[in-house]
This record gives sequence, C-alpha cells and structure tokens, in this order.
Amino acid sequence: MHESLAGQRARTTELLTTGRFDVLVIGGGIVGLATAWEAARAGLRVAVVEKGDFASATSSASSKLVHGGLRYLAMGNVKLVRENHRERRALGTTVAPHHVRPLPFLVALRRGGPHGPVTIGAGMLAYTALSGFADGIGHIISPARAQQYVSGLRADALTACGIYHDHQMNDARLAVTTARAAAASGAVLLNHAEVLGLRTTGGQVSGVDVRDTLSGKEFGVDAEVVVNAAGPWVDHLRRLEDPAARPSMRLSKGTHLVLRRHGTWDAAVTTPLDGGRVSFAIPWEGRLLLGTTDEEYRGDPGDVRPTDADVDQILGEAGLSIGEEHLRRSDIVYSFAGLRVLPGGEGDTQHAKRETVVSVGRGGMISIAGGKWTTFRDIGRKVLKQLRTRLPQATPGPVNAPLPGAASPEAVEHVLLRAAPELPQDVAAHLARHYGSVSHELLALGLENPDLLERVHPDGPDIWAQVVYAIEREWACEPDDVLRRRTTLTVRGLDTPEIRARVAELLQGALV
Repeated sequence: MHESLAGQRARTTELLTTGRFDVLVIGGGIVGLATAWEAARAGLRVAVVEKGDFASATSSASSKLVHGGLRYLAMGNVKLVRENHRERRALGTTVAPHHVRPLPFLVALRRGGPHGPVTIGAGMLAYTALSGFADGIGHIISPARAQQYVSGLRADALTACGIYHDHQMNDARLAVTTARAAAASGAVLLNHAEVLGLRTTGGQVSGVDVRDTLSGKEFGVDAEVVVNAAGPWVDHLRRLEDPAARPSMRLSKGTHLVLRRHGTWDAAVTTPLDGGRVSFAIPWEGRLLLGTTDEEYRGDPGDVRPTDADVDQILGEAGLSIGEEHLRRSDIVYSFAGLRVLPGGEGDTQHAKRETVVSVGRGGMISIAGGKWTTFRDIGRKVLKQLRTRLPQATPGPVNAPLPGAASPEAVEHVLLRAAPELPQDVAAHLARHYGSVSHELLALGLENPDLLERVHPDGPDIWAQVVYAIEREWACEPDDVLRRRTTLTVRGLDTPEIRARVAELLQGALV
C-alpha cells in the first residue's frame, strides 16, 4: 500500500522543520529544481518550497524547445549558441532521451520578408557547424519540397525554405522528472507551500516562514544558505531581504496557442518576422503549437493571461507562411501565457539578452534572474559554484548524470508492448516518451488494476494509471497538477468537466 498524499505531505513537513538545511531553494520552476538537483548530488542537505505546483508558472509556458537558438546567432551570441548545442545534445542522448528528441525545422522565407535564401543559408551553415553537424548540414530547399514535410505551407507566399534540426520536449514532464531526480538525490521538496517571510540571524538570511496552502499549517525552515529562484517573483523576495534593493530583472509576456492539427506536420515551421522576432508552428503532443508573443509585462505575475489581441497576433503571424485552413479559431483547444525573466536594461524585450544573472544580496541570499530551458543544467552548476564559496564541502557530481527513466523511447515502447500486448501502440509510445524506463511502474499499477490501463479520454493516449501515479509519486495535489502538468489532457483540450470531477475526487480521497 502506497503512502497517502496527506501522509507524504505531513512527513515532508516534519523533515523540513527538523534540523538545519545546507541549502533552501525558494521556487520549484526548472531553475530551482536544477539548483536543488545539483546541490543534492554534491552532498548537501537541500530543501525546496514552491508556492504553487512545480513548473506551474514560467517553466510550463515555454515553446517546448531545447534548441541552439538560431536567432541568438543572428544577434551575434556565438558563445551562447555553442553552449546551447552542447546541452541539447547531452539532453537528447544521455541525460533525458525519453523527454528530448530531434525535430526538423523549416525556415519559411517569404516574399518581401526580412531574410533571403543566401543570408539564411549562410546562417544555417554556421549554426549546424557549431553543433558539429551532428544532425546534418542546414540547407535550402524549394517550397514544393518543404510541403512534403508540412502540407499546410503556403508555397505561393514563399521563395524558399531552410531546413535544419533542433529538439523539442514536454516542459512540465521534464520539470517533474528533474524534481524526482533531486528527491532521489536526497532533496526534500514541498509544493503548494508559500513563503510568508524570510528568517534572519545576525542580519543574514537564515531560513523562511512557510504556509502549506492546502492545510493552512504554518512552519519554519532553517538553512545555511537560501537561494531565491522565484522566477517572476524574484525581486519581491529580494525586497524582503533588502527594501532598498534595485530591480534585477524585467518581464516579457509570451503567449502560445494549441490547435487541432490537420494534414502532414513532419517538421516545425519558423517564420522570420520584421524586427528580429520569429513565429513558431510546432507539431506537439498530437496538436499544433503556435507562438509566441514578446512584450514587456508590468502587471502582477499571477494575473498573466492570453488576450484576444494575443490570439489575433499569433494567428496573423502564423498566417504569413501557413494556410488559413490550419489556423481556424474553432480549432483552438487551449492557450497559455507565461513570463520570461530577463536581465534589467533598456530597449525592447525581444532584443534583450537571454542570460542568467546570479547575485548575492545584503543578507547573503543568492538570487537567480533569467535563464532558458535549454541550459537549465548549466544554471544549476553556476549556482552550485556560488554555493561552494560558502559550503566548500560540496562535491559536484558527474556532469551528464541521467535523469530518472533515461532510455531510448523506442526501446521502452517495444518492451511495454511485449509485457502488455493489450496496450494500444499510441499509449505505449506516449508512456515511453513521457516516463522512459519508469513506465514499468505505471504498467505495474495497470496489471494490478486493469481499469487503470483505460484511456482517461477516448481521443487521447493518457491512461488512468498516470493519474494515480501523479498523485501517489509525483506530488500532484490539485486537478491542474494532474491534468495540465503530469498528463497532457489539458493541453490537448480533453479535460472535460466529468474527467476533472473524477480527478478531484481521487485527489480528495488521497488528501484525507
């Protein structure tokens, strides 16, 4: 019998209030989770508190790409592109091959657009050279040839297409797996735990006061070093440490749309726009992901939402290179908006550097502003380097340690179908890509209770074993934790009121 969710949270709270941690991380987005994973692997006693769910804000609102950054090359940041290539290669081959996989990209060069074939051809050659030509050489193809990859391309509006490879992933699933890796290395993690204030000893930040937002219980956590990885809220915490702290970052809002997919989508489409931005159209989770906007945001981070203007902009920009039959409003099944955390500075956000700034405040709290998904492990290592100046006993772990479940998804799918021939092929492929070799734990739940092998919704590959697994072993406490971030039901537009009610009922039983 697996421990109940209520029992897990009570035990975690007891651990958090016992003794003193070496490192306390505030924030359970990918930056905080990567920091916790690196610090725990280095032998430190680590705790993480997150006011919402893990990856519930910025980290699950990305374009779902692990990429070298062709746009960064155009901005002249060769060093960043080289680092990104190294990281995406490691993630796709060793660290997380079950989550991170290659995808062809077409650069749609439209008549009257900002770039021509010669410019893009040279850029892609340099871009693929920086990756060591691991996925071949970027080159130019005709619009007719490009339509074999993506039938919805408007060949009449294009002069040519560039083709190269990058990688994609499910950001929420990758974040949850990173949380599991941190926990497996000894970190103590609690979501739905809001920081009420900072504790200080002798003028130095020495812990936090926390409220469990589910039970209402308040408690304190003490630590040698506190790391502020609160994403869009990072400056709020810095002002708790020092009311005179100057802003360290600014926010950029990015909105995405998810649509039903029609026709052939064997590649993603990147459409260069005037002003240096690009429009993405990406086949993802059986749907079409469109985005993104990039505009400065000054409101409450908790209130960020897609607007009608965002929808108009995204559809309009995608329509420059994709046929309108693929961009119908009636096909939108989901939309989401998130906030990029960018270093402070002047100018528009679309030209701001995508870099990470690590600073130490007056009270000794380490704050992290900025970053990107592709380099999340680099960010963790950068913070660990800062931690070692105060915790010299920390010993960094192996550079390319695999995440839980790391395995070839094709091999895992084959094993699943051998072990459970009754499992539909699309379900096996889905489990293999989202859990890797850990899929056998979900299959075991289904073999004990065959009802758990049933689809949650007839039009999607998620099964009820994933729901139970999310509650029992992946910290899911609320319906959105399960439906939006542990499974793909929400992003596919399949979380019906009946399904949501059933998931809420299972969660209520687990929290009693």
